[in-house]
Amino acid sequence: MAVFSKSNVPQFSVDVYQNEYLPEGGREVNAIVTVTSTGGGTTGGRPLPGSTASASAAVVIMVDCSGSMEYPPTKMRNARDATAVAIDTLRDGVAFAVVAGTHQAREVYPADGGLAIAGPATRAQAKLALRKLTSGGGTAIGTWLRLADRLLATGDVAIRHGILLTDGRNEHESPEALRDTLDACAGRFTCDARGVGTDWEVKEVTGIASALLGSADIVADPAGLAADFQALMEKAMGKEVADVALRLWTPQGAEIAFVKQVAPTVEDLTARRTEVGPRAGDYPTGSWGDESRDYHVSVRVPPAGIGQEMLAARLSLVLPAPDGTSQVLGQGLVRAVWTDDMAASTRISPQVAHYTGQAELAQVIQQGLEARKAGDLDGATAKLGRAVQLANASGNEDTAKLLAKVVDVVDAASGTVRLKARVADADEMTLETRSTKTVRVKK
Repeated sequence: MAVFSKSNVPQFSVDVYQNEYLPEGGREVNAIVTVTSTGGGTTGGRPLPGSTASASAAVVIMVDCSGSMEYPPTKMRNARDATAVAIDTLRDGVAFAVVAGTHQAREVYPADGGLAIAGPATRAQAKLALRKLTSGGGTAIGTWLRLADRLLATGDVAIRHGILLTDGRNEHESPEALRDTLDACAGRFTCDARGVGTDWEVKEVTGIASALLGSADIVADPAGLAADFQALMEKAMGKEVADVALRLWTPQGAEIAFVKQVAPTVEDLTARRTEVGPRAGDYPTGSWGDESRDYHVSVRVPPAGIGQEMLAARLSLVLPAPDGTSQVLGQGLVRAVWTDDMAASTRISPQVAHYTGQAELAQVIQQGLEARKAGDLDGATAKLGRAVQLANASGNEDTAKLLAKVVDVVDAASGTVRLKARVADADEMTLETRSTKTVRVKK
């Protein structure tokens, strides 16, 4: 385990779990990397005591104000109330703005093309402005995100965060336009996305959160919005360091097969690699407070003979600086050793086995629900049965409970299930939205 720290930055530790032993000619090395950040999450983006620095965090809240938010009328009221609660949760000194989203985006507060600084007066003014929010118009989420990006860029802040609420499908811009927006905003700010009710598109909301390294969830009952927004804002206030990257260096002849975040959710980072030098690349992890995450790194190494060993990969957590340099926050090593001991080379690391199962669990849930929608009932039964089996074996009780609302479980251990004849939209969408949530390895 390697630990690095520096004043004003949380302390990061890196632990690597793997079976480094390979049979003669073996090429695949797998490791679970646990990254833990401690000592942050205490200032909520405010300058530290005695510091003269300006606010180091900014948040833009994007509220869906399209016509569908009026059905039922309580939905818009719940959205206003939830945004007010989020504003109350902002710590003094944090920069913020509120955007009303329809087929276009409008800054509701401070409505001057910039950000306000949270304090008693600005919170009161923002909540007054919220009362004027009304519903009407269409939905073009890309315009909301681009306005949020412009507003966040006006603040000299390290941590830029968005919270986005929608109740409908992105019908007033093309999927390509939204994708272009996400590509443009990626790496500029993080964003949590929430779907309220059951008339929105799961893949759109989860796609936004995935691209912008945030969380996605469903709030099926609008009455739950206030509690959800409060929790989101509290978490955002706990972030202390932004733009941390997982840097992987591999020796000559070795290459990265994939990099996935596997806890607290499954997120494939493989395609997000940015080359930073000979045989080294950075994978984005977003902003950190007091928390721990797990990553699955798979490396292909050149085949070697019995008794040989090599460094398969060196991984570093790095914090890029404006001058092009990087501060190393933590390091770990992935090794490969070739052996003729069959017991050693065939043993699977418990951590690797667990998260391989959790990644498969997320995949088969999504495949099972797709098959169900397509009318392939046999395929849906097989995939969702496998999901029940994996959730049961890994102790993922939350996912098991969600699956039980979509299938009747005959035998969890064998994955024997029957599809329910009728499933509530909210239950199906909750399972799909939360399918990537994982449980950690039992110590």
